[in-house]
Amino acid sequence: MLPPPVPDSAAPRATWRRHLTRLLGDWVDEVDRHSLRADLGAGLLGALLVLPQGIAFAALAGLPPQYGLYSAVLPGIVAALAGSSRHVMSGPTNANSLALASMLAPLAATGSPAYIELALAVTVLVGLMQLAVGLLRLGAVANFISPATLLGFTSGAALLIALYALRDGLEAGVPSGLGAIGTALQILEHLPQAQPAAVAVALTACFGAVAVRQLWPRSPHMLIGLVAASLLGWALERGMGLKLSVTGELPAVLPLWHLPQVNWSHLPELLDKALALSVIALGQSLSIAKVLAARSGQRLDVNREFRGQGLSNVVGGLFSCYLSCGSLNRSLPNLQAGARTPLAAVSASLWLLLGVALLAAPLAHIPRAAIAGLLLLVAWGLIDTTQWRHVVRADRSEYAVALTTLIATLTLRLESAILLGTGLALLLYLYRSARPAMRLMGFDRVDPGRRFVVLADSAEALPPCPQLALLRMEGSIYFGAASHVGDHLHDLRNRPGAPRHLLVMAKSMNSIDLAGLDVWEQELRERRALGGDLYFHRPRPQVLELWRRSGFLQRLGPDHIYPDKQRALADIHHRLDPAVCARCQVRLFRECQAEDPAAAI
Repeated sequence: MLPPPVPDSAAPRATWRRHLTRLLGDWVDEVDRHSLRADLGAGLLGALLVLPQGIAFAALAGLPPQYGLYSAVLPGIVAALAGSSRHVMSGPTNANSLALASMLAPLAATGSPAYIELALAVTVLVGLMQLAVGLLRLGAVANFISPATLLGFTSGAALLIALYALRDGLEAGVPSGLGAIGTALQILEHLPQAQPAAVAVALTACFGAVAVRQLWPRSPHMLIGLVAASLLGWALERGMGLKLSVTGELPAVLPLWHLPQVNWSHLPELLDKALALSVIALGQSLSIAKVLAARSGQRLDVNREFRGQGLSNVVGGLFSCYLSCGSLNRSLPNLQAGARTPLAAVSASLWLLLGVALLAAPLAHIPRAAIAGLLLLVAWGLIDTTQWRHVVRADRSEYAVALTTLIATLTLRLESAILLGTGLALLLYLYRSARPAMRLMGFDRVDPGRRFVVLADSAEALPPCPQLALLRMEGSIYFGAASHVGDHLHDLRNRPGAPRHLLVMAKSMNSIDLAGLDVWEQELRERRALGGDLYFHRPRPQVLELWRRSGFLQRLGPDHIYPDKQRALADIHHRLDPAVCARCQVRLFRECQAEDPAAAI
C-alpha cells in the first residue's frame, strides 16, 4: 500500500527540517511546543544564573563587566547549536577567567585597551586550536588530560580566586600583580586598612547567597545575594555617605564586531598561552559534557563538541567576547530545570540580552565588593574535598600529581602549571605501562577443581611444578616495557632450580611491537639453550599476526600455541624430562600420576 501523498505545503517544511537535522543534530526532530516551553523555562534560569557570574568572572579576568555579559551571549548560542551536547551551557568560567588574567597580566595592564585586545586575540587563537582538534577528529587527545591534573588545577585556581576576591572585597589598597604568596602577605599587612562597608557588602553577597541556597535550592541564589549586597551598598552610600567602588556604566548591550588589534611581535607568546588555555578549556568542556551525557543518557560526539567550542570562541573573539567553555554551575541546573534541547542555551542568551537591556542602569551601580563576595562563594564551591579524600585513599601517585599541580598553580604561571600537571600525569602513565604485570600462576589447594591462582597472592596454592613455570602476562610489551619484561624473564629463568619450560598465558598481553618481539625471540633462544622450551596460551590475533609476519611463529612452532590451558598442560607434560618427573614429589598435573586422582587434576 502506497503512503498518502504529502501536501504541497508540508513538503518544504519537511525538507527544511531534514536539512536542519543534518546540520544541527537529531534533537531538531524532537522540537515541539512542549519542548519549547521547557527550554524557555530552563533558559530563564540560566540567564538568572549567568547575569551575576558574567560580571564577576569578567572582573576576575581583568576585563570590564560588559565583556563577561558579551561572552555569555554569542558563544553560548554558537556552542549550543554547533556542539553535540543538549545541555551544556557555554560562557565565561572562573578557571578560564583566572587563567586568562594570569597569562596576559605580564603583557599589559589589566583592563587597559591593549589588554582587552590581547584577550580577544588569544580567544580567537584558542578557538582555532579547538576547531582544528575537532576537524582533525583528535578529540580523544583530551582524554590524556588527567582528572588528577584537573583536580589540582581547579583547587589551586579556587585558592587564587579567593585571594583575589579578598583583595578586592577589603578595598584596603592591596596592590595587584603580586602573585599568590605576595597577595596573601599584602592582605595580611593591609588588613587594618580594610573598609568596613566593603567587608559588610562582600559578606552579605556571599552568605546571603548561601542562606538563600539552603532555604530555596532551585533559586538563583547568586543573583539574590548580589541584589541584597547592592541594596546594602546603596543604603550605606545614601544613609551614611560611604563611597564604594562600583562596576560602572555598561557601554553596549549587544556584542559588537571587533577585529582584535595586537602587536604581531606578541604572536609567538600568544600561541604558547593559547595552547595552555585550550588544554584548560577542552578539559573542562569534555568533563562537563561527559557528566551531563551520563546523567541524561545522551550519546556524546566529542569531536563535534570540540568543533562547537572552537567555533564559539572564534566567533566570540571577533564580537568582543573573551574565552568561553562549558560551565558546570550553569549546565547542571539547566539539565535539572528540564531542558530538552540546545534551544535552552539559546533562550538563556536571549533572556540575558533582554534583562541587560532593561537593567543597564542598576547594573552600573553594583559594588565591586559584592562581586568579590560572589567570587568567594565560587572559590569555596570549586574545592572538592570529597574527591581529594578519594584520591588520597585510592592512589598516592595520583595524589602527588594533583598536589604538585595545585602548588604549581599557586607558584608558577598558570599555563606552566597545567602543562606541568599534564606532563606529570603522562609520565606516570608511561611508568605504569612500562611495568606490565607478570604473575606466576599455580593451583588452588582447597578448590576441588584446583583453579588457577596467583602464587604470590594465595596462601592455599599448591607447590609449583619443578619443570614448568606458568606465567600470566598483563599489558602491552612495547619499547618502553621491553627492558622490564626482559629482566623479569631473565630472573625467572636463571634463579636456582628454575623450571626450564615456560607456558605464557598471553590472553591479557594486549599488543607488542618490534622491541616486544625481540624479548620473546631472546626468551625462545635461552629456553631452548637450557634444554627447555617456550609455549603460549591464547595470544591475541594482532600478536599472532606480527609473529606470523616476522617469522617468529615458524621458529616457535605453531604447535606451541594452545587454545586452552588443559590441552596445553596435557601436551607439555609429554615434553618434560621423565627422570625429573620420576623423582618429583609435587605431582601437580593429572598426567603426573594417573593412578592417584587425589594428587592430580
